[in-house]
Amino acid sequence: MSTRTLVVMRHAKAEPVAASDHDRELLPRGVADATAAGRWAASVGITPDHVVVSSAARTQGTWQAVADGAGWSAGAVTDKSLYSAGTDGALEILRTVPPDAATVLLVGHNPTMAYLVHLLDDGGADPAVFAEISAGYPTSALTVLEVSGPWESLDVGTARITGFHVGRG
Repeated sequence: MSTRTLVVMRHAKAEPVAASDHDRELLPRGVADATAAGRWAASVGITPDHVVVSSAARTQGTWQAVADGAGWSAGAVTDKSLYSAGTDGALEILRTVPPDAATVLLVGHNPTMAYLVHLLDDGGADPAVFAEISAGYPTSALTVLEVSGPWESLDVGTARITGFHVGRG
């Protein structure tokens, strides 16, 4: 079985208040940071063939800016449950991606995205990269993980962190 790539991303910097938390839009800094994250992803050869994004305005805006920065034209699946999902819910979402997807990008919220990365890691990550992730998972953070099994079998300790980047415009 071929290796798959999972990219877990926290949304970019959003306005502190809006009519509801769900409606918070990206700040100009957030758009710039997400665009920079997309440029980085493209520069290291990441091109997702399946994208899952929370329904919140700030994650939708993050995805659009990342795609613009990377030059990607792929559409995204909006998953309303990702907005309030914990790690178990996020894992269930990932287990249902198309089995033939080679590279998946998940754009969601903290603390779930940071917890998910730690949960999936098999302990083989570069210690310096793991330490950087453990120091905080700021807005526009992306973690790249290598997944060796099928998506439906994704579980605790079944992926390896191979990269981490924080988009800053």
